[in-house]
Amino acid sequence: MVMRLLLFFSIATSGWVAGHLYVGRRLFAGLEGTARKRAFGVFAVLGALGPLTMGGGRLFSEAAWFVPVRWAGFIYMGAFTLVFFLVLARDLLRLGFWAARRGKGEPSNLERRLFLTNAANASLVSVAGAMTAWGFVEATREPELEEVDVPIPGLPSELDGYRIAQVSDIHIGPTIKGDFLRSVVARVNALGADVIAVTGDLVDGYVAELREHVAPLGDLEARDGVYFVTGNHEYYWGAEEWIAEVRQLGLTALLNEHRVITRGDKKLLLAGCTDYRAERMLPEHKSDPAGARAGAPECDLSVLLAHQPKSGIAASRAGYDLQLSGHTHGGQFFPITMFVGLAHPVSEGLGRIGDMLVYVNRGTGYWGPPMRTLAKSEITLLTLRSA
Repeated sequence: MVMRLLLFFSIATSGWVAGHLYVGRRLFAGLEGTARKRAFGVFAVLGALGPLTMGGGRLFSEAAWFVPVRWAGFIYMGAFTLVFFLVLARDLLRLGFWAARRGKGEPSNLERRLFLTNAANASLVSVAGAMTAWGFVEATREPELEEVDVPIPGLPSELDGYRIAQVSDIHIGPTIKGDFLRSVVARVNALGADVIAVTGDLVDGYVAELREHVAPLGDLEARDGVYFVTGNHEYYWGAEEWIAEVRQLGLTALLNEHRVITRGDKKLLLAGCTDYRAERMLPEHKSDPAGARAGAPECDLSVLLAHQPKSGIAASRAGYDLQLSGHTHGGQFFPITMFVGLAHPVSEGLGRIGDMLVYVNRGTGYWGPPMRTLAKSEITLLTLRSA
């Protein structure tokens, strides 16, 4: 696992440096001499915040001086991402205009070009700053409650109106602490759901560091129980230790397992599988949606808890009626929101994979940059309805 993390960190850092070189050359093209050197110097210092924030999280997590550095680093990472995409979009537009002018044989006015470049640079930095501020406000406010009716053909009347509360991707750790989770738990309990599902990526840190911040999870209460499945981030921070901790708090961890819930003489199969890529960290935790329902009796409805929507392909083949997932964050912030759908069969909300319905929670917290634009955090209350 250590080698995988080092490899990922090396690749990510290389991409981060390359991105800064590209953006710096484009943003400071209109500067000369000392001004250009100073601008690159400031940019280099800011750029160093990224690797320091990500790498230092494991080395200095308990150091008081690292707290403001980490906040600054994550905010800058989000802001730079916006600047990078805005510069890239600007350059692609300029390339198009240049090709059009060249085709018409129009001469280039260097003075006018320099003025427009500086004006565009100032504008895009201002836009990125405003979007970063907006995203910060959205990320740090309370999650919205999404109430969703899920139409199930042939659903027995005994299960019509059955309610599932879902939270996902809380990411307790660097910038999200126990007070946030305590508020989420109180709001979820107030819903009075029949069952509560926690669909992975609960933490970003080790048990010893975050135990007290995750403790409020033990106050979750539902008539038919509180269930947990692992996300990819649990495997970065000691999945087996976190599974044991979650169980100690009173949650039922479903590791390719199931439980049967009854209403009268009708049965609901509630299954859970490990993260889609869990075997990369723990081979014995290979995700198995079909195996999660092995040995189950005939049930009137089957629901799978699976962190990643990609599990839905195997889950649909295994005959589930509904899958509840998270992982995508709905893209979390623009412009990533535009592309997240390319990587997942369903990126947010209610969708379908084969004959199976899938609901993807946008995340109750956030990961990395404290930013959310066009993808608000959520607590979900799903009500099963006969279609």
